Amino acid sequence: MKISYECGPCFLRQAREALDLSTDDESLKMEIMGDIFKYLSTNFDENTNSNGTGSHMHRMIREKTGCYDPYYKEKIEGNEIALKYLPEVKRILEKDDSLENYVKIAIIGNILDFGAFTLDDDIESVIRDSLKKDLTVKDIEEFEQSLKTNDRVLYLVDNTGEIVFDKLLLEKIKEYDVDITIAVKSVPILNDATRKEALDAGLDEFGEIVEIGCGTVGYVDSEISDEFREIFDSHRFIISKGMGNYEGLSEIDLSSKDIYFLLCAKCNTISRDIGVNLHDMLLFKK
Repeated sequence: MKISYECGPCFLRQAREALDLSTDDESLKMEIMGDIFKYLSTNFDENTNSNGTGSHMHRMIREKTGCYDPYYKEKIEGNEIALKYLPEVKRILEKDDSLENYVKIAIIGNILDFGAFTLDDDIESVIRDSLKKDLTVKDIEEFEQSLKTNDRVLYLVDNTGEIVFDKLLLEKIKEYDVDITIAVKSVPILNDATRKEALDAGLDEFGEIVEIGCGTVGYVDSEISDEFREIFDSHRFIISKGMGNYEGLSEIDLSSKDIYFLLCAKCNTISRDIGVNLHDMLLFKK
């Protein structure tokens, strides 16, 4: 997906947060922010790829500060928030164990995203409000048919914290006798889930965990490993979580795939691209 003018302030907000989490050296922050200004000044236009630009920016910060995983504490916090709400979520599912409700819970988990929200946002109140909402777009009948007609699925996870709720949907998917392959980032970026966080959350109980071969913001087709490309190409049925994966996958030919996007539209650029309202929760087939 290509950027809009609103992506500029978002890039800079993410850069500031990542710098503050990576180093206390004010002079170094000034130097790196200057480098980011220079990079954006020559790479920010209507043809700019959002995921590639964000990934490059975070790599610049990591390489110059030496901080490998700046969102380490925030990832722990994300899991703690998700675990806090897990009993309430399970009570909801006990009352209504429909596939649609499991999908809704997994999408609510997508709210735990420090790439879209600021560190000061009241994410807990957003979760509480979202539990009361319905899905705006719900291709649930097609989704269930895909579960019934495919014997395996590739599940692209997104954020730490979110994966606590993904686990519930993965458990539901197993009821359809579908083999699950769970794809995670190979290198930490933002609060995205890597193999460590996926194992900590117990996702390996429901499928094989594989790495995409890079640490990018969302999916960047040019940066995945050859090993993961084989996995991706061999799967017809794909479940993609989150905005970052949508941004990247929407730029490639998916005509041979049975692919579903599960996300919360957390920014105006994404909302306009899909044709929905801000904060709408979506399950749609591409």
